[in-house]
Amino acid sequence: MGVERIREIRGTALPLRGDDIDTDRIIPARFLKSVTFEGLQDHLFEDDRKQVDAAQPGSHPVSNPNYAGASVMLVQANFGCGSSLEHAPQAIHRRGIRAVIGHSFSEIFFGNSVALGMTCPTVSRETCEALIAIAERDPATEFAIDLNAMKVAAGGRAFDLSLPGGAREAFLDGSWDATGLLLENFDQVRAVAASLPYVSNWNP
Repeated sequence: MGVERIREIRGTALPLRGDDIDTDRIIPARFLKSVTFEGLQDHLFEDDRKQVDAAQPGSHPVSNPNYAGASVMLVQANFGCGSSLEHAPQAIHRRGIRAVIGHSFSEIFFGNSVALGMTCPTVSRETCEALIAIAERDPATEFAIDLNAMKVAAGGRAFDLSLPGGAREAFLDGSWDATGLLLENFDQVRAVAASLPYVSNWNP
């Protein structure tokens, strides 16, 4: 299997309002005991959902069935702050989200997301509000993210996106996918391994 080059993401969007949403809210610490990341998506925003849904079941966006198949998450400022938990972007990605658009992100959350192939472009506060309003007004609206043009189209409008050059290139050329790069160039991997005496002469 070769590398995955990410140039476009299409799908409906899950809108999530609020600045400074930290990783402990995204995935509460009590769910981080497992050796793997399997099943984390089931506990995405678990405590927030319980609190909000207590008044009206399904009112939290993550619980709302209208957003169940979303591929894009819309957030606001400083998303993913707090503890440097790799589990937070894992839980979001395993939910089926392939892009998170927001006003700003924690640097560590952003880096962990890139490593998963989950792009996190930023937009102005005004654009944030417009995108969230579109998704809230009509959850069936398709959002189309174009990393070549650095635009997102939704509801008959197009908006500018920003992404650091290195991250954008990594998505476009597939270099974000370290495992895929190794598999795509496995003959070179074998050649290098054969040239290393501590590998070629290894006898367990």
